[in-house]
Amino acid sequence: MSHYDLYAIGNALVDSEFEVSDALLQSMGVDKRHMTLIDTPRRAELLSHVKAITPRQTGGGSAGNTVVALAQLGGKAFYSCKVAHDDLGDFYVKDLQARGVDTNLTHTRASNGQTGSCMVLVTPDAERSMCTFLGVSAELDDAALHPHDIAKSKIYYMEGYLAASPTGLNAALKGRQIAKDANVALALTLSDVSMIQFCKAGLDAMLGDGVDYLFCNQEEAQVWCGTQDLEEVRSQLKKLAKMVCMTRGPEGSEVMTAEQTWHVPAEKVKAIDTNGAGDMFAGSFLYAIARGYSPEQAAKLGNHTAAAVVSQHGNRLTLGQLSAIKAYALPAHQ
Repeated sequence: MSHYDLYAIGNALVDSEFEVSDALLQSMGVDKRHMTLIDTPRRAELLSHVKAITPRQTGGGSAGNTVVALAQLGGKAFYSCKVAHDDLGDFYVKDLQARGVDTNLTHTRASNGQTGSCMVLVTPDAERSMCTFLGVSAELDDAALHPHDIAKSKIYYMEGYLAASPTGLNAALKGRQIAKDANVALALTLSDVSMIQFCKAGLDAMLGDGVDYLFCNQEEAQVWCGTQDLEEVRSQLKKLAKMVCMTRGPEGSEVMTAEQTWHVPAEKVKAIDTNGAGDMFAGSFLYAIARGYSPEQAAKLGNHTAAAVVSQHGNRLTLGQLSAIKAYALPAHQ
């Protein structure tokens, strides 16, 4: 009997979201639409550009967003990550607890350093550009793992951003082996184009001899495969995982297996902020899969929750929003 629907490992980050103009983003020297890792001096420099803007603060981190989505939909989730003994760390722990996610943070927190944070810069076209200060999350290691809980989970989920951290990557791979030995399904998200460009060896290691579920957006898929041709992209991706989910923004999503491809249309919405959309899709999709729904039904739920999150500012939905979407998007018999 599985104890958790989803066990995930990733970077614990507190998001501060700023609404900025394209001109301001350009003057800050930030790479639009992508994630860039920053150090303390660069963080101070960037913050000086936006000191007149009041940010929204939320719990974040890619896999963190995914486990929260799954838990709020009614699933059971565990998250391995690392925060410090500081105000942001306290905020992060309380946020996970309030949303029903179990975590290693109850027992292990870094004694020194700062909790990781992410400046999310949202432009009027709804695109998000992220500047991530990892803080102690850069030191995430296998001490954060709960092997017994991994072995008792349905799905083990690795955040692709860990490819940038030697200790984090090692922890993700150790957890992967524990999961594989216990016949737990493996899932990976490619996370961001920057990870593919600069940390592909780490992503290759997480893929290993293949995973059960692979998540990516169209741009990530095209960069990974080295081609814009979607037929060629589909052909290559199918070799990496038993099931591949490729999100395509307003074009919806595609779920691919060796035998079949489902094209699931998107809900037509006005995008305000794309931060967290892929994470929300993954959490919703895996919730539905863990509960026995079909890939097409799971993608439909993922499309609807992602559409809701891009229609507002911020990377999270309320319990009420998710309950309403679940009631609408999924049949009630399961």
